[in-house]
Amino acid sequence: MADDLQDEIRENASGPAKASGDAGSVEQHKLTDQTAADKHLAGKNAVAKPHRGLRFNKIVPPSAG
Repeated sequence: MADDLQDEIRENASGPAKASGDAGSVEQHKLTDQTAADKHLAGKNAVAKPHRGLRFNKIVPPSAG
């Protein structure tokens, strides 16, 4: 279901914001709205990763044995 929602967001962001009849008036989404949708989807993908961008390492000096 989450993939379906992401596909819907992508499709809506790429499609027209407004459309009109016979003469054919079309208005595209604002660039700020498109970048906001892209950031939203990128954030959802980043949170889905198991380490979420953080990695913890234990540093052991060689003399500590």
